[in-house]
Amino acid sequence: MARIDYYRILGVSREASEEDIKKAYRKLVFEHHPDRNPDKADAEERIREINVAYEVVGDSEKRRTYDRLSWGNEPRAEAVDLGRILEELEQKLFDEGRKELFAILIKAVPRVKAELAIVRERTVAEQGYDSFLEPVVHTRASEIMDEVVTEEMNERRQRLIDVATEMLVSQGVTKRSDDKGVRLLRGRLTESFHKGRIHGYESALELFYERR
Repeated sequence: MARIDYYRILGVSREASEEDIKKAYRKLVFEHHPDRNPDKADAEERIREINVAYEVVGDSEKRRTYDRLSWGNEPRAEAVDLGRILEELEQKLFDEGRKELFAILIKAVPRVKAELAIVRERTVAEQGYDSFLEPVVHTRASEIMDEVVTEEMNERRQRLIDVATEMLVSQGVTKRSDDKGVRLLRGRLTESFHKGRIHGYESALELFYERR
């Protein structure tokens, strides 16, 4: 996925310590501040770019999220299509949500079996026979989501959405000054994460499902 490299902007490596990042940031701010460069037309844009980079990689939680969303476990080929960039980040957030809820439910086998019984009963009532009917599963997942998802999980989701949004805005998927565009972007990313959670529920139930 094409991405803006905040480490490159700050002139540090991905392995740089927090202290090294802070020092690099301070040096760049000193060198590029518009007050020190009144004749440079791009001074304000440059300092804004530096501040955005430091806001992400200078925060340990955001840095971990940025690294995961940008690189994952393997190097990625560069692309130039903004729509593709958005789709890939949506997929990453979907996967994060799916793995998160699946991991929670797979440790609660009695709860999964109880959910299966509810889904099975509703499916038979709807169509007259037993099957793993996705619309029924998804509806039930939405109903119990607030019971399963903790405040800590939602805080983690918010961090992921914040960093993903900043990455996409920096790439030009929408303009920073376009409040409506940014809200719509955040909405799409949040929905992708929510859909991932729904599928995490589905995956956990499907693992134990046996047709009768």
